[in-house]
Amino acid sequence: MDGIVYGKNSVLEALNAGNREINKILISKNIHTDSKISKIKELAQQKGIVFQFVGREKFQPYEEFNHQGVIAQISPIEYVDIDDFIEDKSAKEGYSSVVVLDGIEDAHNLGAIIRTCVCAGVDGIIIPSHRNTQVNSTVDKISQGAVNLIPIIKVNSLINAIQKLKDNNWWIIATDASANDNYYDVKYHDMNYALIMGAEHAGVSKSLLKASDFVVKIPMQNNFNSLNVSNATSAILFEALRQKLIFNRKK
Repeated sequence: MDGIVYGKNSVLEALNAGNREINKILISKNIHTDSKISKIKELAQQKGIVFQFVGREKFQPYEEFNHQGVIAQISPIEYVDIDDFIEDKSAKEGYSSVVVLDGIEDAHNLGAIIRTCVCAGVDGIIIPSHRNTQVNSTVDKISQGAVNLIPIIKVNSLINAIQKLKDNNWWIIATDASANDNYYDVKYHDMNYALIMGAEHAGVSKSLLKASDFVVKIPMQNNFNSLNVSNATSAILFEALRQKLIFNRKK
């Protein structure tokens, strides 16, 4: 099966080798903890990899495999380092853009956002290593392969990533339903910008809102403000692209 490593020995080998990005390790609640399980937990903690003890139902899709109650979910891509990304963009002419995702839990939303970012000419996507869906085979499929066409940066701390961007002449734009300004009032074509999008149920975290230079909203009619995050991202990114195309045409 694409995107997984299963069995105690195989997962241990993947952890020790360190040459494949491991998104998450699932460990069955129903197996006895032995030296190998203990070692898997120890290595995962050292490397900052999430591991979860889960019930039998999580292993149903893998019943044909001798998984021994342990499965590692492997990313189909190689994540990009944020410092390398910033350095690369700083060396190029023109303004750059990046989308920062804060707590996106649905793989279909993440895949759709990645596809939109590629179509709208965004230069990169930043996701946190915790409390956010990682790039997996479902995300790859929904993106129609767009995961291979854009740098995806995984960071341990979004607030630290935002500060690095600010220190390198990037402007931070966060979205919030209660904002005073509308998304189309920002001049996207005239700056390096990072657009922060939050999950529907929680929105952008307070710490990121506080660190932002602009906070904008998408105006809603009929007192209904539950626009899907992938649709909201599309609306803003294509407004930014519209501005860029008009600006370039006037040069």
